[in-house]
Amino acid sequence: MREWLSQAADKLAASLGDEPSAYELTDEEIERLLDLARIAARESGDRTNAPLVCYLLGLAHGQHQERTVTDLVARVTGGS
Repeated sequence: MREWLSQAADKLAASLGDEPSAYELTDEEIERLLDLARIAARESGDRTNAPLVCYLLGLAHGQHQERTVTDLVARVTGGS
């Protein structure tokens, strides 16, 4: 998974003229995003909500870059 994710991030960065490091996720961020996706799929009963709520979190992170992914996930899940 990590290799495919890194390749996707590199392609996105290259296509937008960004530094690849701007798209690197830490192991903790990956774990928290996967937790969020799991919670969203189970609680909503519809697995298609998982990528959508992760996208919403990404939008929030873009608006509030001072917040960590972990903090934002906690806000979405109520601390779950």
